[in-house]
Formats: sequence, C-alpha cells, structure tokens
Amino acid sequence: MTNTQRNQLIQRPLFSSGEDGYHTYRIPALAVSTQGTVLAFCEGRKHGRGDAGEIDLLLKRSHDGGRSWGETQVVVTEPGMTCGNPCPVVDATTGVIWLPFCKNLADGDEDQIVLGKAPRTVWVTRSDDDGASWAEPVEITAAVKRLEWTWYATGPCHGIQLRSGRLLIPCDHMVGVYFDRKRDPYHSHVIYSDDHGATWQIGGIINEGTNECAVAETVDGGVYINCRNYRGEKRRAVAWSHDDGDSFGDFTYDDTLVEPICQAALVNLPDEKAILFANPASVTRQQMTVRLSRDDGRSWPVAKVLHSGPAAYSDLAVTGAGEILCLYERGDNHPYEMLMLARFELSWLAG
Repeated sequence: MTNTQRNQLIQRPLFSSGEDGYHTYRIPALAVSTQGTVLAFCEGRKHGRGDAGEIDLLLKRSHDGGRSWGETQVVVTEPGMTCGNPCPVVDATTGVIWLPFCKNLADGDEDQIVLGKAPRTVWVTRSDDDGASWAEPVEITAAVKRLEWTWYATGPCHGIQLRSGRLLIPCDHMVGVYFDRKRDPYHSHVIYSDDHGATWQIGGIINEGTNECAVAETVDGGVYINCRNYRGEKRRAVAWSHDDGDSFGDFTYDDTLVEPICQAALVNLPDEKAILFANPASVTRQQMTVRLSRDDGRSWPVAKVLHSGPAAYSDLAVTGAGEILCLYERGDNHPYEMLMLARFELSWLAG
C-alpha cells in the first residue's frame, strides 16, 4: 500500500434500505474472526423503520479486510418476532464466534415491555466455522436478566475478550419501578462468561441514567465503559472497572464526547495502546466522528469526521492488517438510509 493510499478514507454502502426485501437496515455490529474474516451484522427490518415489528438478524462476511463482501446471510429469523441487538464476541482461544441478541414479540414493543405486558428475552447463538453457519439459539434470560428488569438490550455493538479470557458483553436494562418508560430507571451493565461461552452471568451495573454502552480494555487490564446518557446532559457517561467488569466506579461525564442521546462504539488498538471511539458528535443525530485516545479514554485529542450529515448508530473493528473499519448508519435526509462502511488506517485519522 502506498503512502497516498494509507492516508485515504474509503467508504461504500454495505446495506441499503429498501433492498433485498427489507424496509430498513439498522443496528450495525462488527467482529473479526481468528481467521481474519470480517463479520458485519445488522437488523433487517422487514416492514418499517421502527424498533418493533418483524426483524431478522443478518450478516455479511469479508475475507479481504472489508474490500469485498459475500451475500447476505440470515442468522436468526422467526415469524412474528423481533430478533435484534446483535453483539458478537470472538473467543481467541477456541475460535468460536458468539452472538448474544434479544427477542420480543413483533407487536410487543418497548412500551409494552416496560408496562410488563410483553416479554423481552435474551439469547445466544454461536458459529464454529468462521460465521458460515450458526447454531440453534439458546435462551439465557434466566441467567442474565433479573426478575425486576423489564426492557433489556445486548450491545448494540461488539463484546470483547479480556486478557483473563473472560468474554464481556455490554448491555442495558430498565428496572420496573413505576412501569412507566418516562420514569423508570435505565442502567448500563455487562454480562460475562468465564467458561468460553458455556454459561453467562451478570457483571457490573452502572448508576441510573445510563443506557446503551460499549467497552474496551485498558492498558493495565481494566475495563473502560462508555454509556449513552439519559439525564439530558448531551455528553457521554464513562466509568472504569479494575476487577474484569465485576463492578464499576461511579460514572463521570466526558465533556469532549458530545452526544444527541444515541449509541456509540469503542475498539482497542492493542499495538498502539490506544482506544478508538465513534458517535454522532452533535446534539442531533449527525456528524459521525471517530476519535483516538492514548490514555484509556481520559482524553480524546485526535478526531476526524466521516460524514457531516445525518448519522446514528455505529461499530468499529480493526482488521488483521491493522486497518480500521467503521460501519455506521447514515443518509442525506435521515440517518437510516444505509449502513455505510468506512475503511481507513490510523495514519489517516492521526494525519
């Protein structure tokens, strides 16, 4: 690759709404297998843009670092059901790709779930062949969701494997106090597996006012969690763990990370001892921006905009060759027109 190519930002649509029988594609998630295959997951929303309705979990795979892609695979589908919130994690020891996700009735949306009138369940499937095929999903609700929790979501983005071998999945939930979506407390939390995905359990829970979140491992082996903020502060809430995610300290606000109350993404750059962050860096859902931190998320001195127009959810990954991928929701008139894949090297971001 020439120096000119290293300093390029290359972008291409990966899923375009209205194509292949789906009204809208949303909720991107990325993973890179032990064999170097890039896996791009999303929700295929069949009949509308909304979070409920009949929704499938979809996948495209790339064997050349995101330059070309295979056909769309349906990982999970079920008539009359919402199957969403993909949060893949790769076990580097076994090579297994785990995919936690959530289900609810197509006509049992978040309002009904929060009222206690519809179920929201948690599941996991796995692939032992680099994402070519997927096992029958197994329900893990009883292990990872407390009885008083109503709404629940895995991710949406990817999980991580810590140096200890622990598989760690960022999640969020709402506690049924008033059974009122406007008053009940939201919390970020994590779930984990210490036996290579055989069993899962609840880890640390973040203070009330947090929601969708992402995690990264710190240089000293801790865990940094970065959370969507529901207290109207228009900035991200962050916290750290020093016990592999069993617990987290009180969150603080990061004044640099402006947000419109939206999901965001993190990924480690291990060779650089750095963390990347992506979100729509605005008080509205626009201006998708990637940032770089070399002090475990305490400061973000480097930033570049991928798209100045409408944008929303995203995920980040690093290929075996060290290139950075960002799969994100974007459009010209609204953020949900396509899932765009951006590919670049660190030299473009830091240059």
